[in-house]
Amino acid sequence: MKISTKGRYGLRILIDLATHDAQKPRLVRDIAESQQISEKYISRLIIDLRRARLVRSVRGVKGGFFLARSPKEITLLDILETMEGTLSIVDCVMAPEKCAHNADCTARGIWQKLNDGIRELMRSITFEQIIEEYRKGTAKEGVFDYCI
Repeated sequence: MKISTKGRYGLRILIDLATHDAQKPRLVRDIAESQQISEKYISRLIIDLRRARLVRSVRGVKGGFFLARSPKEITLLDILETMEGTLSIVDCVMAPEKCAHNADCTARGIWQKLNDGIRELMRSITFEQIIEEYRKGTAKEGVFDYCI
Protein backbone atom coordinates (compact mmCIF):
# COMPACT_ATOMS: atom_id res chain seq x y z
CA MET A 1 0.00 0.00 0.00
CA LYS A 2 1.40 3.33 -1.03
CA ILE A 3 -0.34 6.67 -0.56
CA SER A 4 -0.01 8.71 -3.75
CA THR A 5 0.04 12.47 -4.18
CA LYS A 6 -3.75 12.28 -4.62
CA GLY A 7 -4.14 11.03 -1.06
CA ARG A 8 -1.58 13.37 0.43
CA TYR A 9 -2.84 16.43 -1.43
CA GLY A 10 -6.46 15.59 -0.62
CA LEU A 11 -5.54 15.68 3.06
CA ARG A 12 -3.68 18.97 2.58
CA ILE A 13 -6.70 20.53 0.86
CA LEU A 14 -8.95 19.53 3.76
CA ILE A 15 -6.47 20.86 6.33
CA ASP A 16 -6.29 24.12 4.41
CA LEU A 17 -10.08 24.44 4.50
CA ALA A 18 -10.24 23.54 8.19
CA THR A 19 -7.59 26.04 9.25
CA HIS A 20 -9.05 29.09 7.54
CA ASP A 21 -12.10 31.19 8.39
CA ALA A 22 -15.04 28.77 8.43
CA GLN A 23 -17.45 31.62 7.64
CA LYS A 24 -15.72 32.46 4.39
CA PRO A 25 -15.50 30.05 1.44
CA ARG A 26 -12.00 29.22 0.28
CA LEU A 27 -11.12 29.66 -3.39
CA VAL A 28 -9.14 27.03 -5.31
CA ARG A 29 -6.59 29.70 -6.18
CA ASP A 30 -6.06 30.50 -2.47
CA ILE A 31 -5.65 26.83 -1.57
CA ALA A 32 -3.20 26.40 -4.46
CA GLU A 33 -1.13 29.36 -3.36
CA SER A 34 -1.16 28.36 0.30
CA GLN A 35 -0.30 24.70 -0.32
CA GLN A 36 1.93 25.25 -3.36
CA ILE A 37 -0.09 22.83 -5.48
CA SER A 38 -1.31 23.70 -8.97
CA GLU A 39 -4.84 25.06 -9.29
CA LYS A 40 -5.57 22.57 -12.05
CA TYR A 41 -4.65 19.60 -9.84
CA ILE A 42 -6.61 20.94 -6.86
CA SER A 43 -9.64 21.46 -9.10
CA ARG A 44 -9.52 17.79 -10.11
CA LEU A 45 -9.01 16.53 -6.55
CA ILE A 46 -11.73 18.68 -5.04
CA ILE A 47 -14.29 16.95 -7.29
CA ASP A 48 -13.62 13.66 -5.45
CA LEU A 49 -13.80 15.41 -2.07
CA ARG A 50 -17.13 16.96 -3.04
CA ARG A 51 -18.58 13.66 -4.28
CA ALA A 52 -17.64 12.06 -0.96
CA ARG A 53 -19.38 14.91 0.86
CA LEU A 54 -16.20 15.92 2.65
CA VAL A 55 -16.30 19.34 0.97
CA ARG A 56 -19.20 21.48 -0.14
CA SER A 57 -19.16 24.26 -2.66
CA VAL A 58 -20.91 27.58 -2.90
CA ARG A 59 -21.36 29.16 -6.31
CA GLY A 60 -21.20 32.79 -7.23
CA VAL A 61 -19.01 35.81 -6.64
CA LYS A 62 -18.60 34.98 -2.97
CA GLY A 63 -18.37 31.27 -3.65
CA GLY A 64 -15.74 28.72 -2.86
CA PHE A 65 -15.30 25.62 -0.73
CA PHE A 66 -16.01 24.66 2.88
CA LEU A 67 -15.68 21.49 4.90
CA ALA A 68 -18.99 19.68 4.60
CA ARG A 69 -18.79 17.84 7.94
CA SER A 70 -17.33 18.33 11.35
CA PRO A 71 -13.66 17.25 11.58
CA LYS A 72 -14.53 14.81 14.36
CA GLU A 73 -16.87 12.97 11.96
CA ILE A 74 -14.17 12.44 9.33
CA THR A 75 -11.46 9.79 9.63
CA LEU A 76 -8.12 9.43 7.93
CA LEU A 77 -9.52 6.28 6.29
CA ASP A 78 -12.45 8.31 4.87
CA ILE A 79 -10.06 10.83 3.34
CA LEU A 80 -7.59 8.34 1.90
CA GLU A 81 -10.21 6.00 0.48
CA THR A 82 -11.96 8.97 -1.12
CA MET A 83 -8.76 9.90 -2.88
CA GLU A 84 -7.16 6.48 -3.46
CA GLY A 85 -10.05 4.00 -3.57
CA THR A 86 -10.27 1.01 -1.23
CA LEU A 87 -6.96 0.58 0.56
CA SER A 88 -5.45 -2.87 0.72
CA ILE A 89 -1.90 -4.11 1.15
CA VAL A 90 -2.46 -6.89 -1.42
CA ASP A 91 -5.30 -7.32 -3.92
CA CYS A 92 -6.48 -10.68 -2.62
CA VAL A 93 -7.43 -9.27 0.80
CA MET A 94 -10.25 -7.09 -0.51
CA ALA A 95 -10.90 -9.03 -3.71
CA PRO A 96 -10.20 -12.76 -3.17
CA GLU A 97 -11.50 -13.56 -6.64
CA LYS A 98 -8.39 -11.92 -8.10
CA CYS A 99 -6.19 -14.78 -6.90
CA ALA A 100 -6.56 -18.37 -8.10
CA HIS A 101 -4.76 -19.61 -4.97
CA ASN A 102 -6.79 -17.69 -2.40
CA ALA A 103 -8.52 -20.78 -0.94
CA ASP A 104 -5.25 -22.52 -0.05
CA CYS A 105 -2.98 -19.50 0.50
CA THR A 106 -1.17 -19.61 3.82
CA ALA A 107 -0.16 -15.95 3.65
CA ARG A 108 -3.65 -14.57 2.95
CA GLY A 109 -4.68 -14.77 6.63
CA ILE A 110 -1.57 -12.83 7.61
CA TRP A 111 -2.20 -10.19 4.96
CA GLN A 112 -5.83 -9.94 6.10
CA LYS A 113 -4.84 -9.33 9.75
CA LEU A 114 -2.23 -6.78 8.76
CA ASN A 115 -4.64 -5.03 6.40
CA ASP A 116 -7.39 -4.98 9.04
CA GLY A 117 -4.96 -3.48 11.58
CA ILE A 118 -3.86 -0.73 9.22
CA ARG A 119 -7.44 0.12 8.27
CA GLU A 120 -8.53 0.14 11.92
CA LEU A 121 -5.67 2.49 12.83
CA MET A 122 -6.62 4.84 9.99
CA ARG A 123 -10.27 4.64 11.08
CA SER A 124 -9.27 5.60 14.64
CA ILE A 125 -7.49 8.79 13.55
CA THR A 126 -10.00 11.60 13.20
CA PHE A 127 -9.51 14.63 11.04
CA GLU A 128 -9.96 16.65 14.23
CA GLN A 129 -6.82 14.99 15.66
CA ILE A 130 -4.91 15.74 12.46
CA ILE A 131 -5.90 19.41 12.68
CA GLU A 132 -4.82 19.53 16.34
CA GLU A 133 -1.39 18.19 15.37
CA TYR A 134 -1.20 20.75 12.57
CA ARG A 135 -2.01 23.57 14.97
CA LYS A 136 0.60 22.40 17.48
CA GLY A 137 3.23 23.57 15.09
CA THR A 138 3.76 20.86 12.52
CA ALA A 139 3.09 23.44 9.83
CA LYS A 140 5.26 26.30 8.73
CA GLU A 141 3.74 29.40 7.14
CA GLY A 142 0.62 27.50 6.03
CA VAL A 143 2.60 24.92 4.05
CA PHE A 144 3.43 21.50 5.42
CA ASP A 145 7.08 21.17 6.35
CA TYR A 146 6.80 17.41 6.51
CA CYS A 147 5.80 14.90 3.91
CA ILE A 148 2.04 14.63 3.45
